[in-house]
Amino acid sequence: MAVQEARQGAGPGAGPGAGPGPHEGGCTCGDCPHGARAGHRRAVAEFLLKRDEFAAGQGLPAAVAHSASASRQWVSEELTQSAELVADRGRAEGEAWLGRLWVRTAGTVWAAVVALLLVQALTAIGAGWTSARTAGLLAALVVAGALTAASWFHRARGGALAPVIGEDNRLSTSRAVAASWVLLVAYAVLVLVGRLAAASGPAERDALISGLDLARGAGVVTVLAVVCGIAVLVRRVVGLRVFGQRLQKVRAHRPRAADLLTDDSGRGTFADIQYVVISAVALVFAAVRLARRPDQLPDLPWGLAVVVLVSAATYLAGKYAEGGRPVILSVVRSREAGDLDAPIRTGDDIEIRGAGFVPPGAQTADRLSRMVVRIGPVHVHVPLVPVSGGFSNPSDALLTVPVPADVEPGRVEVQVVTAAGVETNRYAIDVTE
Repeated sequence: MAVQEARQGAGPGAGPGAGPGPHEGGCTCGDCPHGARAGHRRAVAEFLLKRDEFAAGQGLPAAVAHSASASRQWVSEELTQSAELVADRGRAEGEAWLGRLWVRTAGTVWAAVVALLLVQALTAIGAGWTSARTAGLLAALVVAGALTAASWFHRARGGALAPVIGEDNRLSTSRAVAASWVLLVAYAVLVLVGRLAAASGPAERDALISGLDLARGAGVVTVLAVVCGIAVLVRRVVGLRVFGQRLQKVRAHRPRAADLLTDDSGRGTFADIQYVVISAVALVFAAVRLARRPDQLPDLPWGLAVVVLVSAATYLAGKYAEGGRPVILSVVRSREAGDLDAPIRTGDDIEIRGAGFVPPGAQTADRLSRMVVRIGPVHVHVPLVPVSGGFSNPSDALLTVPVPADVEPGRVEVQVVTAAGVETNRYAIDVTE
């Protein structure tokens, strides 16, 4: 089913025998995204088809079909080469997608300005147009203009979303939340500036200036300081844990909206979800308070502010708790049905049992093929063993590799190097002649 869906998504010209279309992979019509997208889909379809054929025992040349180890090695090499092509196409598509994103972000910003204008026009019926509405609209135009300019200057890195894209090419939850509060506070201050510029009397000007007093905006200022601090601290924490090999990170092909609510493997995480949800609720409340009282900073109640602070602390604790270094728990000789019990010899397959061998987000074939096992001085690449819908080897808790003939008999150490470059502990085994 996955193969059929991927082949259908490959677009026109992707089927066998079809001639090259004007926008297929490798298209050179300047800044055209269609070539990268079609090329990636076609590469994915070809890889899935090849993987499922090998899983069914088809496509093996006669020269290696007689040997289980030789056929496994040949299949692994073929899938690795095909996976590298998929990865190259995916990176090209990701770059093209980021190059188009700035237009979408700019369009979304101006759509929000139009929506604000419509809401103000509808709510002004009966009540009349006020200077606060004019100040709010002008502030929105200023913010939209600034975001559009930022989108243009960062058009190759995602437009206005560039500051909230992390080093791993994923949307950062902490930066997105902090950026939302920064935009709200900046917009609120611009509204006060516009009203202050239009104020006619000293009493009105004094009232607007007093609206910036800390006593009135202490809640929102505290939340702003904490979420911005969390964004900086999380980046530092993640960086130190990666360099200390206590956290495994692999780069994504492109950012996705789901990154705000999930971990690197795409699974929803409680810490991220509750932080985004509670912050979004508090932002909506603050925006409504600003609309009702545009003469001061949004007076976020301390009860709601404390809820946001607790949510931020939970998110930070989750960042400290996630990850962990991969570990080897045991190494045993792999035994097939009918084999006699025996010690580990060169040429035998060994099973490495442990945890954390596959980093989050590294389940694709090109990442799995980068896993290496050091057996003494010899580096052994972990073979890819396809099954219908995926791979049975390697897995997060079990690796199967052959002991090469170059390994000298005696006590040797085994160590796994994951796709993220993190090394496990060393585990000693005895290899006999």
